[in-house]
Amino acid sequence: MPKILLAALGVIVLAGCSPGAAPVPVPSPAPEVAAACGDLVKALPEKVLDAKRRKTSPESPLTAAYGDPPIEMTCGVAAPAGLAEAQSQCFEVNGVGWFAKQVQNGYVFTTIGRTLYFEVAVPNKYSPEANALTDVSDAVQKHDKLVTPCI
Repeated sequence: MPKILLAALGVIVLAGCSPGAAPVPVPSPAPEVAAACGDLVKALPEKVLDAKRRKTSPESPLTAAYGDPPIEMTCGVAAPAGLAEAQSQCFEVNGVGWFAKQVQNGYVFTTIGRTLYFEVAVPNKYSPEANALTDVSDAVQKHDKLVTPCI
């Protein structure tokens, strides 16, 4: 009888360790942007920085999350604040231009020079945070047309 109780307790403890769905805000882009974003998000890898993909809340074809704390990805967002005066701040990772903004818990990277704005929020835990961009650059290149390269 004690073995059954211990086994049940172990299952309860393991279930408590699962991170569950990550809360990721969903943007409201135009229908054609949403359709293109859906293809991009579907093409994202199963892992980013060795963190496994997990569900988002609310579920949306425009969002993805990886690991705990979550690396959050959102497609169809608005242009980042400060982008207009930050032309020199464009940096490239595997052929994709990014705008970086440091936030309280890490960095938010947004694609620039492409038809869609795709945002990747990376917590400090994953330092150096920009390494996450190497894992998503193939999907961005295939599903988000280049308009203007970084200079």
